[in-house]
Amino acid sequence: MCKVFVARAARCTAATAGLASDCPITHSRVYPSTLRSRLTLPKPESPRRIHREPSWRPVRYYTAALLPGTCRPWLLDDSSLTVRLIELNQGDFRVQRRYQGWQTPLLSESKLLGVPVRQRALVREVGLMLADQTVVFARSVFPVASLTGDLTHLRYLQNKSLGAILFKYPGMRRSPFELARMAGDSEYLPSDLHQSTPAWGRRSRFVIGGRSLMVSEVFLEGFAPWKSELAVHRAQRGSVLPD
Repeated sequence: MCKVFVARAARCTAATAGLASDCPITHSRVYPSTLRSRLTLPKPESPRRIHREPSWRPVRYYTAALLPGTCRPWLLDDSSLTVRLIELNQGDFRVQRRYQGWQTPLLSESKLLGVPVRQRALVREVGLMLADQTVVFARSVFPVASLTGDLTHLRYLQNKSLGAILFKYPGMRRSPFELARMAGDSEYLPSDLHQSTPAWGRRSRFVIGGRSLMVSEVFLEGFAPWKSELAVHRAQRGSVLPD
């Protein structure tokens, strides 16, 4: 705000040189149009309404006929997806945060995390990008009780990779994957990521020091390396929770 103070003296003179005048001073405010035109407010992030969830099922449901061999190694690899994408050398890797806020998780997410159905949690949605193309859509759910102690900083990830952080915890454990084959226009995907073909997704629960969080990842049309060979990075694996 820019203020211009205008002192108005009406027929007032100081009685003695050097003494302050007793004349009243009024103030008028001027707001330059140039400043007002430059003032822009950031567009707030809006939560999406997901009325219909994908059908998440345990891996054992997907036979060889249902889960193509080219997809299986990527969907079931339990090391860091961030590291895998960087190793592809298909362009610069970066994380683009699309939404973060407190809301009620989806019904199956609350069940997977073992929290009350109506309990709010921190939901974060990001795009994993290679060469400025979104190849994976990721959604994470953090119960409020999990964002304590050495995990408090997960509230402030911004555009940092969550996976790169989780796999640094030596005691991290991960539940077996659940998979879903969803329509390209599924409500689970942001509208600008809708596509003409179905998409494979996976999700699991991470446990660090007794605190749980959920991560789901949907592989989009831009994800090309289904046929790439995957080496096993055992040093990056967490122990697997019982099914």
